[in-house]
Amino acid sequence: MKPRLAENEKENPIIVGLDIGTTKICVTVGRRSGTNKIELLGVGKAESSGVNRGVVANIQKTVSSIREAVTIAESQSNVDIKVVNVGIAGQHIKSIQHRGILTKRDYDEVGRLDVEQLISDMYKLVLPPGEEIIHVLPQEFTIDNEPGIKEPIGMAGRRVEANFHIISGRVTDIRNIKRCVDNADLEVSSLVLEPLASSEAVLDEEEKTAGVVLVDIGGGTTDVAIFHEGIIRHTAVIPLGGNIVTEDIKQGCSVLRNQAEQLKVRYGSALADENKDNEVICVPGIRGRESKEISVKNLAYIIQARMEEIIEHVYYEIKSSGYEDKLIAGIVITGGGAQLKHLVQLVEYITGIGCRIGYPNEYLAKTEMLNKQALEELKSPMYATSIGLLIKGVQTMEEDEATQQEMVTKKVTKEKVTEIAEEKRKKESWFTKILSDFIKDDAGIDDDTFIGKK
Repeated sequence: MKPRLAENEKENPIIVGLDIGTTKICVTVGRRSGTNKIELLGVGKAESSGVNRGVVANIQKTVSSIREAVTIAESQSNVDIKVVNVGIAGQHIKSIQHRGILTKRDYDEVGRLDVEQLISDMYKLVLPPGEEIIHVLPQEFTIDNEPGIKEPIGMAGRRVEANFHIISGRVTDIRNIKRCVDNADLEVSSLVLEPLASSEAVLDEEEKTAGVVLVDIGGGTTDVAIFHEGIIRHTAVIPLGGNIVTEDIKQGCSVLRNQAEQLKVRYGSALADENKDNEVICVPGIRGRESKEISVKNLAYIIQARMEEIIEHVYYEIKSSGYEDKLIAGIVITGGGAQLKHLVQLVEYITGIGCRIGYPNEYLAKTEMLNKQALEELKSPMYATSIGLLIKGVQTMEEDEATQQEMVTKKVTKEKVTEIAEEKRKKESWFTKILSDFIKDDAGIDDDTFIGKK
């Protein structure tokens, strides 16, 4: 029997991603390996029956599926899973733009703590009742009236301004996700918007700089994220996905739902004209009834009609963002729906923008923990969010280390750290963790130095 790995390994901590999707719940376990690489240690997948269009509809069923996926992932990776990075989506997701200002006492260099202070101030924004901030994403900074600064850390200045892309969600839906995780005896490390996670898995910095649209077609929702000059510019969640295509086939062809899903996966096409007129599929009848013949071309017409609607919604979001003419890298489609044949051609035909399929294999390192078949399966677009959650977890961990180091260097007071941590309102749990680690002298400095005594 293999020895179990400790989740709090000092050198390479274990990161766990939990993707609570409409069709599947997936748990991925991994750790940092080399430069920008993720070593996968284990994967657990379970059917999702308690989630509808990205929103938890049945807590008990969702908890049961989470536990099943966690058990499989623990068995495969030999890791005791306690803390997870959770993905969130749904029609309730909204985004706004806002600007923040920080005036410093001296003209010293801008540090990570200054940026954190600006972000913390954004969490004080008053939102409509029932809404809560999920992410505060810095876009561009202005230092002493010098605009267009993307990386302010290290620059000298007194007045720091920043534009922020703020993503919010419905409190009820956020609480339901956290309740499901809590009931599964797990702890939420961070809540990550799913298109942001997917973008980390399938896009590179060159594409984000050139201008690109990520379209993640899941079972219940289609997530959109637009990047330009390396900055997130627009996000949206469309409440249509692969499940509604399956329902259309079920109604249009008068078959069972599981048969409709198989027809979509095996013979589905997003362009009817690409199929021959005389191709026919034979579907078994129910309980001894006669089998049914379905034209492949008619099946494609049903699928094409719904996919055109979804792509039109995506195209509307692209035009609304104002970046339609700045997308040099075009559109990248990922998610389970991206596996539909001829989808790239349909997207290019409707939008007039170049398109490709995004596979989450670029950032995966070779691993001996998973067999070759399992590793190949994980390279499918349907696992983009799951892999992306691991990458986001690693990025957060690296930011933690850099922030903690700055605290040591600048001899930040306990009171200052506590103030910023409280302003996070316990939402950004990583900052609270830094605080507790820091106070416990993990940084290796004495109390007098720590609290800034002279």
